Amino acid sequence: MSVRLTIRQLLKKADEGQKLTMLTAYDYSLASLIDEAGLDMILVGDSLGMVVLGYEDTLPVTMDDLIRHTQAVIRGAKRALVVADMPFLSYQTSIEDAVRNAGRLLKEGGAQAVKLEGGLAMLSVIRRLVECGIPVMGHIGLTPQSVNQLGGFAVQGRQASGAQKILEEAKAIEEAGAFALTLEGVPWQLAKLVTESIGIPTIGIGAGPYCSGQVLVSYDLLGLFDRFTPKFVKQYANLRETIGSALAEYRKDVESGAFPDLAHSFSMKEEQIKLLGGNGNENPQDSR
Repeated sequence: MSVRLTIRQLLKKADEGQKLTMLTAYDYSLASLIDEAGLDMILVGDSLGMVVLGYEDTLPVTMDDLIRHTQAVIRGAKRALVVADMPFLSYQTSIEDAVRNAGRLLKEGGAQAVKLEGGLAMLSVIRRLVECGIPVMGHIGLTPQSVNQLGGFAVQGRQASGAQKILEEAKAIEEAGAFALTLEGVPWQLAKLVTESIGIPTIGIGAGPYCSGQVLVSYDLLGLFDRFTPKFVKQYANLRETIGSALAEYRKDVESGAFPDLAHSFSMKEEQIKLLGGNGNENPQDSR
């Protein structure tokens, strides 16, 4: 039986200069595959709102959604550290709400850590969660839950003033006790500076090659989500095309009678068929 990776082990790996690997998963089957591939971490992301539930953004995702999908991922992943996103308004309303909801993701969902978006405004929340024994991964730069405030999914920190703010936020989040920090949608130069300026690992998504590790939405990497493909995504497969071809072939086989054949059918013993009045030698293929 495999032993789940711990935060201490991941921090040690990062300290040794090894890159950390992370992908999103939302169900048992995909979590199993990611786990078998040997990735360090799985993020049960609120991106499930877009790639699984079909919303336009992440905002409609609920605590119940995240808990149910985290439970499924935990059943599939036995080795990877599982981090669960805290959905919109599950932690911004009060510290009490944040503790309660983060606790649910660990207690009911089975996650080992939570991730929440935001910089300076979230420091008191991060501190309190860590005080309660809840490991926190921060998330700054492009924060999808703030899409309406940001005016869309735009790269952050391209100007020196914005970059300076992100750098200050990164240092403050480390000080507040987060064990790692997601950097999304920022220039690679800024991500490199942040990574060199703090002592906790940075996990990049659209932040260039100099972060301590990388995370992608698995549906993007596998070519399953076709609404849009961000510039920073490397598509390692086009499973949408592969699955589409398989489904069309299945439809044709059923319509033509090629499926199912006897190799994909159950049978009765001949004497039992005779008791029912049959001749025991009926072959459905003969009628074609």
